[in-house]
Amino acid sequence: MALELITIPCLSNNYAFLIHNPDSKETALIDVPEAAPILEALSVRGWTLTDVLLTHHHWDHIDGLPDLLAGLATKPRIWGAAADAHRLPPLDHALTEADTVQICGEEVEILDMPGHTVGHIAFYLPASKMLFSGDSLMVMGCGRLFEGTPAQMWNSLCKTASLPGDTLLLSGHEYTADNIAFARSLEPENSQLISLASRVADLRAANTPTVPTTLAQERNTNPFLRAPDPSLKAALGMATAPDVDAFTEIRARKDAF
Repeated sequence: MALELITIPCLSNNYAFLIHNPDSKETALIDVPEAAPILEALSVRGWTLTDVLLTHHHWDHIDGLPDLLAGLATKPRIWGAAADAHRLPPLDHALTEADTVQICGEEVEILDMPGHTVGHIAFYLPASKMLFSGDSLMVMGCGRLFEGTPAQMWNSLCKTASLPGDTLLLSGHEYTADNIAFARSLEPENSQLISLASRVADLRAANTPTVPTTLAQERNTNPFLRAPDPSLKAALGMATAPDVDAFTEIRARKDAF
C-alpha cells in the first residue's frame, strides 16, 4: 500500500513532513521545526511515531525535538548525517551517502547535499518517488550557501538530474512566491514563470502550501537547476560560461535580491 504523506506547516514558513505506512503502522517524521503541530497531526490520526529523519543541524529543523520526545509515549529512532552528528541531537543511526535504510517499509537512499551546510543530507524514497531535500534543493530555489561553496551546491543539485521527473520535491520552507519573483527578474518574459506565478499566488491566497512540486516542474522553471539552459545563460550575459559559473552568478544575484 502507498505511503500516506502529510505536510505540516511550522513556525512562520517551515514545513515538517509525516509519512505513514498503513500496513506496518510505522510513521516517520522529516525535520522538527516545532513540536505542537506535529504532535497534533499524530494525535488526530492515531499514528505512533517510529522514526525521525533530520536533514541538517539548523535550529529551525531540529529545535522542536526535545518537546516532541517529551510529548510521545514511546521514543522514535533518530536518524541524521554522520558528518553532522556533532551538531545534531543524539542520533540512533548516523548516515552516509553509501547507506540505504528501511523506513516505513521502504528503502530510503541517503544523498549527501552539501552547500547550505557542509553536513546536509536528503532522503530519497524511490518506490514512492519522494525526495525530502530540506534546505538544499527548494521549490523554485536552493538554500543560501552558509557553509559550502557554489561548486558543492551545484554538484548537490546535479544529483537530482537522474531522478524521475514525477518525483515529489518536499523542501523545508514556503519560499516559492519570493523565489518566483527572483526567477522573473532574470527572465521577465518567460511564459512558464508567468503562469506559475499566477498559480502560486492563488495557492497562497488560499493559505495552501506550494510544497510539494515535481522535479519535472523544477527542471523547467527553477533557475538554479536551469543554470545550463542557453536562454538563461544569455539572460545573465554568460552565454559561453561553464554551468557552475552560471549557477554561481544566479546564487549571487539571489543573495542580493
